[in-house]
Order: sequence, then C-alpha cells, then structure tokens
Amino acid sequence: MGQLKTLNDGTFLGALEINKPVLVEFGASWCGPCRLLEPVLEEVADDYAQQVKVFKADFDDSHQTATKYDVRSLPTVIFFKGGQEVDRLVGAVPKEAVSDRVEALLEVQPV
Repeated sequence: MGQLKTLNDGTFLGALEINKPVLVEFGASWCGPCRLLEPVLEEVADDYAQQVKVFKADFDDSHQTATKYDVRSLPTVIFFKGGQEVDRLVGAVPKEAVSDRVEALLEVQPV
C-alpha cells in the first residue's frame, strides 16, 4: 500500500485537473476517525489505481479549500469528476462504502 499524496490550498486545484475521477479526504493528524479511514483509502487507491486518483488534504493546511467545499466534519471524502463535486462521505466509513461510491462514479453514463 502506498501513502496518499497530501494536498494543500495551493495544490488542490491542480489535482482536480487530472483526467480521471478524484477522491479527496479532508482530515487532520489529530483526528482519530481520520487515522482510521486512511488505510481504507490507501486500499481503495491501490484497488482502483488505473481508474481514480486518491488524495488527502490536511484541514489545517487546506482551510480555505475546506471552507469553499463546506467541509464541516472530519473526515470528509469528496468525490470529483471533471473537476466538479459529485458525491461525498462523512465519517470513518468501511471500505465497502467507499468502493461502492467509486464504482458508481466509474459507471459510464449513456450518451
């Protein structure tokens, strides 16, 4: 399992320009539930390495971005597609909950 790349206010928008869906976990080192969620997100990042990119954003270093996306609880995972928020999860959730949302995110919409 690899460690998730950390974003801050200065690097956040660049991550959304990646040409695949992006998950960003807003958390903090002092947040117990965030520490529980991190290995889950690392597993999801490994499982879907070819389809999605997973990042973390430390709340203390990404306060402006967290405010912009109305993050009120930690951890909050926001799912982005095409640079736009399409879903979110709040709290330390099991891997299945994250994987189910990733699967829904990856579904191809009929044209």
